[in-house]
Amino acid sequence: MTAISGDVTAARNAAARDVEARLRKELDGDVHFDDYTRHLFSRDASMYAIEPLGVAFPRHAGDVQAAVAAAGEYGVPVVPRGAGTSLAGQTVGPGLVLDLSQYMNRIVEIDADRRTALVETGVVQDQLNRAAAPLGLMFGPDTSTSNRATLGGMIGNNSAGSGSIRYGMTIDHVRELDVVLADATQARLAPVDEEERVRRAGLPTLEARLYGELPRIAGEYAGAIEAGFPEFWRRAGGYRLDRVARSVHGNDGFDLAKFVVGSEGTLVVATRALVDLVPKPTRTVIAVGHFASVAAAIGATEDALTCDPGAVELMDRTILDLARQKIEYASLSGILEGDPEALLFVSFTGDDERELLGGLERLTALWSRHGHGYHTLKAVTPAQQSSLLKVRKSSLGLLMAAGEGTRRPLAFIEDTAVDPVHLAEYTGRFKEVLDRHGLSAGFYGHCSVGCLHIRPFVDTADPAQIATMRAVAEEIKDLVKEYGGVNSSEHGDGLARSEFNREIFGDDLYEAMRRVKGLFDPHSRLNPGKIVDAPAMTDNLRDPALPPAGPLRTRLDFEVVGGMRGAADRCMNIGLCRKSDTGAMCPSYMATYKEEDSTRGRANALVKALSDPRPERALGDGRLHEILDLCLMCKACKSECPLGVDMATLKAESLSHHHDQHGVPRRSRIFGSIRSLNRLGSATAPLSNLPGRLRTVRALMDRWLGITPARPLPVYVRRNLVRWFRRRGAAAAQAPLGTVTYLADSFTTYTEPGIGRAAVELLEHSGWRVSLEARGCCGRANFSKGLVDEARDQARKLAGLLAETTEPGSPVVGCEPSCLLTLRDEHPAMLPQDPAVQDISGRVRQVEELLAEAIDDGRLRLREDAWPAGRRILYHGHCHQKAEVGTAATVALLERIPGAEVVELDAGCCGMAGSFGFESEHYDVSMTVGNDRLFPAITAEPEETVLAATGVSCRQQIFHGTERSAWHPVELVRAALEGEIRQ
Repeated sequence: MTAISGDVTAARNAAARDVEARLRKELDGDVHFDDYTRHLFSRDASMYAIEPLGVAFPRHAGDVQAAVAAAGEYGVPVVPRGAGTSLAGQTVGPGLVLDLSQYMNRIVEIDADRRTALVETGVVQDQLNRAAAPLGLMFGPDTSTSNRATLGGMIGNNSAGSGSIRYGMTIDHVRELDVVLADATQARLAPVDEEERVRRAGLPTLEARLYGELPRIAGEYAGAIEAGFPEFWRRAGGYRLDRVARSVHGNDGFDLAKFVVGSEGTLVVATRALVDLVPKPTRTVIAVGHFASVAAAIGATEDALTCDPGAVELMDRTILDLARQKIEYASLSGILEGDPEALLFVSFTGDDERELLGGLERLTALWSRHGHGYHTLKAVTPAQQSSLLKVRKSSLGLLMAAGEGTRRPLAFIEDTAVDPVHLAEYTGRFKEVLDRHGLSAGFYGHCSVGCLHIRPFVDTADPAQIATMRAVAEEIKDLVKEYGGVNSSEHGDGLARSEFNREIFGDDLYEAMRRVKGLFDPHSRLNPGKIVDAPAMTDNLRDPALPPAGPLRTRLDFEVVGGMRGAADRCMNIGLCRKSDTGAMCPSYMATYKEEDSTRGRANALVKALSDPRPERALGDGRLHEILDLCLMCKACKSECPLGVDMATLKAESLSHHHDQHGVPRRSRIFGSIRSLNRLGSATAPLSNLPGRLRTVRALMDRWLGITPARPLPVYVRRNLVRWFRRRGAAAAQAPLGTVTYLADSFTTYTEPGIGRAAVELLEHSGWRVSLEARGCCGRANFSKGLVDEARDQARKLAGLLAETTEPGSPVVGCEPSCLLTLRDEHPAMLPQDPAVQDISGRVRQVEELLAEAIDDGRLRLREDAWPAGRRILYHGHCHQKAEVGTAATVALLERIPGAEVVELDAGCCGMAGSFGFESEHYDVSMTVGNDRLFPAITAEPEETVLAATGVSCRQQIFHGTERSAWHPVELVRAALEGEIRQ
């Protein structure tokens, strides 16, 4: 380190200490300047990384004002941030990051008569739409990230989305903004007439100078404004001086609120917004054209636009193939016709179903007449559309999943747009540029407005490819200008495109924009380096900044993804784990709304630890352990994260290294030995159930073990499954199908043996001979506590027993997903070279599959007069089941109960997560997760609704949270069985 760099570091550290102390004193919100928080907020969904000085989490506009004042006093830049899903690097910077999403997320008011909403800028788009839907309203711009994108981020970017052909951009829906200016004063920006503008300009404030000087700048550069802005309307780059110029020469009024939309936090920090809402269409119908090439799909856009659609969206084969590989989109293959190279989604929205269907028929006829595509799928009902829309909105994440190591599909030329009339020709020339430079890319986006999100695969760890990336960016910038298009159409300039703004807008207009920046922010404190005076697009790249990963011997196999750091660093920060209304990922984030409690936050924390020269030491860090602590290990991220970041496995490995340094907690040892504990409890029942009812004993368990007295303990059953199976004698039924091995799990075997009995009886009645395997433990409990060595020993023993005592190729089934699926997932990760493990993992099947086959073959016949028949069955799937194999088999089995109406809940994780919900410090989070969607969905059901859940933890949580019992699906099928079964 040189003397100069040492001085800079010392000054930065001193500023950090001073600013942190000031903020802790003056803010009601949280303040974090630790290394891990700074690393988490050094990244967004772009290819950039800049470590900030610290992070503040304001609770209200006063906190924002105080933070801007403190930063200004110490010469520290301010970087406003919402969900951190910016694709061009807008929300990373070297100063103080203000996370406006954690607390400033209140919907203040929705006025149905005026069709407006007053919101804090941390409100998420889908959150607003859910609140507005009962009033028949919604926010017009529809981004693909609507389930985590904040209104503040959309205002900062001037976001648009798939429906922009009808609803325009965010700028078209902003009425007023409450902001904090660069001098830490608050202002309300709204349209004013000329008289009011002149009056405000006469005051001695920064706000007044904006009203006075901005029109002067627009007038001085009028010629440059008229000539310099791109012709195409869909613009999200530069400062909107064109709107100021129109207001100066027209009668629209002077509107500072709209002017700062798209300014990326470089002019003001928005804290509250009054936005317009639009009528929410009651119906949507979709035509999905199948095409033999991307060019053919784009060529069909013109016909589509003549039919007045709400959106026209493209998806190429790259994304389709990736979707087919994910359990979450498994139904896609059964929907599409043939093997298309591209799909074109044409949506018609409105209230008149006949009119919408007419548009669908006109389009189909046009495409047929003009030879566009080889098949058109008509998706008219929500059920027909759900899988298709889910894939379309996940295009970005699916494409990101195709990256390998540091070769990733990067966003640097993905936001151009041209008039759709030129789109086919423009895209052809675009592809020629990529081909000439040897780059491949995925194609998707909004054909209706000429915007395709084309993301080439580039390895920024390779200096030669960085040079190629820059060369391509320059060529595409010139190409889009040739077609009168825009370089930034909805994702903004950020660090990726700001460098080129002088060339795009011309010297004079660029200087006018620099004048604007100087007017609003004289000392360049607000998100500097964006839009004007930006660094080179190849500076501050994320991957080259990471040091080589240090040597680390892991207990689990991560080599397939480049080691443990590679597994964590697959996260590209697109933030899907910050959603809060669908799926199970990420339950702890849904409970706390903290970045560090998201999958993204934990993955980034692990990247930091694993970049330490001594990663094994860093994995024992207390702050890292705190960040990982609330991970429920539900595995939802493994399937729902497009990148497949498997935080459950990463946490288990991390915990094992933490134990190496700090020892194994007593409670972890006890929970890891749950099979022995449950077996003992069953053997001594009913006496073993008494301590759980004694307040004094529960208080001691809380103090000594951290097991909460608020949670009822499981009730042990003396006649457990093993005893029942052993004492009932030989099976009477023949077994034409051979032998199936039933895994007697560590939980239901001793506390809910009726489930195992039902499964065994049903299997035998189906024609199977059942062998009960109760001699070993799968190791799930030890694994979840980071006791990987112990879990590996258990896995080796169980796999060896099964390999030796079962018929080759025969199925292994069970009723507890967390135990059964451990044989498929964790066992191969712990013992990748063990032939017995590989053999058994390939033979694991869900018991529901075998039973459904038996019903379909007529070997099991269910009674129409049985009590479950004709009932409404509300089913909640186990998280591990959803992540590993999906819930389709269970739903299919339940649907075979005569007359049953089966409804699968989209209620996320139950919050119990094995031992997690029993642990004193986790109990409140566990119940918050359950209260998010699961408990309300159940309590809304009438008493006659039958509840079903495959997981033992799920059933415990449901009863604890709602005082209603849930059945295992096999119990319901057993109750509906026709014919005699030996007891």
